[in-house]
Amino acid sequence: MLTNIEPNAPKDFDFIIGDWKVKHRRLKDILNGCEEWVEFEGDSSTRKTLGGFGNLEDNQLHFPESSFRAVALRSYNAESNKWSIWWLDSRFPDALDVPVVGCFNDGVGIFYADDVLNGVSVKVRFKWISTDVNKPCWEQAFSKDNGITWETNWTMEFLKSI
Repeated sequence: MLTNIEPNAPKDFDFIIGDWKVKHRRLKDILNGCEEWVEFEGDSSTRKTLGGFGNLEDNQLHFPESSFRAVALRSYNAESNKWSIWWLDSRFPDALDVPVVGCFNDGVGIFYADDVLNGVSVKVRFKWISTDVNKPCWEQAFSKDNGITWETNWTMEFLKSI
């Protein structure tokens, strides 16, 4: 694996580089007023790419009904100072999700996209919280009203693998 990191590469996602155990919580039904959460475990491994201007997160998710793999691909645009994040799910290997785009401020990264879920236009928000680098968190939320209200529907708590 190449390890040549550019000296001016961003450090925003350095906290997630390495191997992690992941505790997932996901709403059973999204955007329908559901308050029932499903909890499951997973594993994640993230490596830098693009000389440090990107990274690739390889995930194994153990849903109660089955396990599957997915990757998050992140790249940094030095001109806009923003990250783009794409998600690829092995259950749908021909569909790369619309990228969420955003940046970090004080250890919190906020990323947005416009997408369609089950025929409904939604705003998507990813939030990365890296204020405790030993226990970073991620959450996903959707909005049906153009960002006036948000429903958090998935959270991930990362714990260092030993």
